[in-house]
Amino acid sequence: MVKNLVIMGSTGSVGRQALQVVDEFPQSYNVVGLAAGSNVDLLLHQIKQYQPQYVSVASLEAADRLKSQMGNNIKVCYGKDGLAQLTQIQDTDLILIAVSGINGLEPTLLALDNKIPVALANKETLVAGGQLVMKKAKETGTPIIPVDSEHSAIFQCIEESNRTAIDKILLTASGGPFLNHSLDELAKVTPEQALKHPKWNMGKKITIDSAGLINKGLEVIEAHWLFDVPYEKIQVVVHPQSIIHSMVEYGDGVILAQLGMPDMRVPIQYAYTYPLRESNTFPKMNIFALENLTFLQPDMEKFPGLKLAFEAGKIGGTMPIVYNAVNEKAVELFLHKQINFTNIPVLIEKVMSMHASVENFCLEDIREIDQWARVIAKQTAI
Repeated sequence: MVKNLVIMGSTGSVGRQALQVVDEFPQSYNVVGLAAGSNVDLLLHQIKQYQPQYVSVASLEAADRLKSQMGNNIKVCYGKDGLAQLTQIQDTDLILIAVSGINGLEPTLLALDNKIPVALANKETLVAGGQLVMKKAKETGTPIIPVDSEHSAIFQCIEESNRTAIDKILLTASGGPFLNHSLDELAKVTPEQALKHPKWNMGKKITIDSAGLINKGLEVIEAHWLFDVPYEKIQVVVHPQSIIHSMVEYGDGVILAQLGMPDMRVPIQYAYTYPLRESNTFPKMNIFALENLTFLQPDMEKFPGLKLAFEAGKIGGTMPIVYNAVNEKAVELFLHKQINFTNIPVLIEKVMSMHASVENFCLEDIREIDQWARVIAKQTAI
């Protein structure tokens, strides 16, 4: 049976690889909707190749440019309303949400409202709104399938019949390009250096996050919500080879690990085919060619952004919203060379200290707190 897919964030790193998986199985998937930001040239190419029914872009300007270069047989929309419209497409079997930052939250909630399974590649959605998202998923009985390589690995290693026997989630991290840098060296890091990840090819924001282990902090909070485990049972393990994507340790001492090539197309494909597995032509791992697999404790003094994520998660309520929002603004400031690399976690900690967390909140509260945190972060950074 052909599955109808909506891919949000189609011109980004994950979105492009998601379409490569469609190319791998052209008889199995039909792309009915695409959403992108402002990369109209690439989106036009994707529209020509996949012929979706609906397309959404970030702005009216991008939508007008798109309409001027294509026929009237495709519905073009834009902005938040455009993403919302894509969650309304009839007979959609799966929505892949790979848009950047907190922009993924509302379409995720709308997809769950419409009982459309979500393949989630946007960790900020659960960091800021995990309480709302998981409640909605439970109420509607709609699955959320993780696409992050680490969370997909955990998802594959969890034995549902033994969920209560889970002793620890072992969340692996490559360590990024600055694993062996000193604090003095980190203070001098440039955006160009931080954008050179040793293992993964990702977008700018997530690459900067990974360089300071803040991405792993976001994933810790995401894992808490996805797998309903307390923070005390989540442990970050630095594994530079990126061969083991994550592990689950059970109370009897058994550790189940998922190994594979560092290739995002594999977890994307698993989200498409779940609960089945399909053969593909992607590069396979030669286990005999593996170098030593090493595991290290993360240095939370050198990378305090990870430590702050655990703190934000344990405080709970609205604090992770602040952590996420300030980080997004701080990364933006760093990329524009307005703050140093080591100022990113400093800024996060400062704004977190100004926020009194609230336990119960709604979507509008998330919007307001997110905006407040960004404004305060910019003012504090100046």
